[in-house]
Amino acid sequence: MSTIKPLPFAQEIETTAVLKKLARAHQALAELKGIAVSIPNEGILISTLSLQEAKDSSAIENIITTHDDLYRSDSIAKHFVSVEAKEVHNYASALHYGFKQVKTHGLLTNAHILHIQATIEENSAGFRKLPGTALKNDLTGATVYTPPQHADEIIALMTNLERFINDDDLCDWDPLTKMAVIHHQFESIHPFYDGNGRTGRIINILYLVKQRLLKIPVLYLSRYINQNKSDYYHLLQATRETDDWQPWLMFMLDGVEQTANQTVALIEGIKITMQAFKQKMRSELPKIYSQDLLNNIFRHPYTKIDFVMTELDVSRITATHYLNQLVDIELLMKHKIGRDNYYINTALFDLLSNVHQK
Repeated sequence: MSTIKPLPFAQEIETTAVLKKLARAHQALAELKGIAVSIPNEGILISTLSLQEAKDSSAIENIITTHDDLYRSDSIAKHFVSVEAKEVHNYASALHYGFKQVKTHGLLTNAHILHIQATIEENSAGFRKLPGTALKNDLTGATVYTPPQHADEIIALMTNLERFINDDDLCDWDPLTKMAVIHHQFESIHPFYDGNGRTGRIINILYLVKQRLLKIPVLYLSRYINQNKSDYYHLLQATRETDDWQPWLMFMLDGVEQTANQTVALIEGIKITMQAFKQKMRSELPKIYSQDLLNNIFRHPYTKIDFVMTELDVSRITATHYLNQLVDIELLMKHKIGRDNYYINTALFDLLSNVHQK
């Protein structure tokens, strides 16, 4: 069993290579922060990108769903097309809760982390109280790592981690270095019976928002981790065994840089597409054009009459009229699935699907 050192440790981990990588990661993040606030309604990015992150983060845990199932599900009405889609929506709900707390209080506490995990897993088991947890190799069944077993030790380490997350004066590491160390520490403590990976990945993004490196939660490392899954798990364990932090930090910073650049490109694509929709709606449907209607069809890649009624405060007849007219000018595609009519923004759907596949 590895002994986990409380944070911060005295070891110097910001090598020359790490410092160079930090500069590049910060540059990419700053560009992302700038473009993210240029979208007129931040809810559009929070809704679409958080669902994308939820999908990718869940895929790391082999919870696989399709974009189609995801967008046909309605978390407000608690209607889910599949169990997997429900799990992904739970993750997105947990992320939204965490973002709201960090935005309101400027803190990310253990109470918040417990609530995030409870939302993901739909249980309130809390921190592990019973011994017996071990992380095993999926193929061989061999134990790879044994996290702390005793409840008192888990609570002590999580209390230390909570202080490290929230007290910037404890050490002068760069915030991105801290994020990578926090993630490693959390996954090593492995405080929950289940949901540690997904909770840990939510903590990453919330920490960036807390440190004001981003205004809204739009940088998601899960896709990068999913694409480099074997390296991720290998480096988690290698760092525990060797105490050499450079490879882990370089891996995580590379993820920040790559993901920020990809997200900038995606947001630029969304902006261009929104502008094209806006011009077409204004010229061909001037009587029904509004920024609220435009926002609605970009917040929901699959929108419904109910969504338009709620968000624009209009009657069912008016909402139906709006959506059918958008179909007539080929901005949306109407698709009947079961008893529901979905109005699909195929241009947005393709943007979100393609970034996922690159």
